[in-house]
Amino acid sequence: MSTVTRANLVEHLYSRVGLSRHDSSMILESLLGVISDRLEAGESVKLSGFGTFSVRQKGERIGRNPKTGVEVPILPRAVLVFRPSQLLRDRMNGSDNGAAAEASTHDR
Repeated sequence: MSTVTRANLVEHLYSRVGLSRHDSSMILESLLGVISDRLEAGESVKLSGFGTFSVRQKGERIGRNPKTGVEVPILPRAVLVFRPSQLLRDRMNGSDNGAAAEASTHDR
């Protein structure tokens, strides 16, 4: 198993769609830019059949240094959250329900 990189995605676009590597790279960068911009603006990004990316605000809380046991404040921050779609969950778990749901959406 390997990590999927931008280069892998560009190569996949190049081989599957038939665009040049440069055009494939530009499309990928544009797509990632739109997703990043929306998340920075605090909006959710839903990719149907894949999942939803959203930003969640975590409040200030008290943490503990595991080595010393000393309590330290953890400042408020924004965290990126991904929630997979049911279709993706079904595919990950080897269920045929996802394939049936996907087939029914393509028939419409």
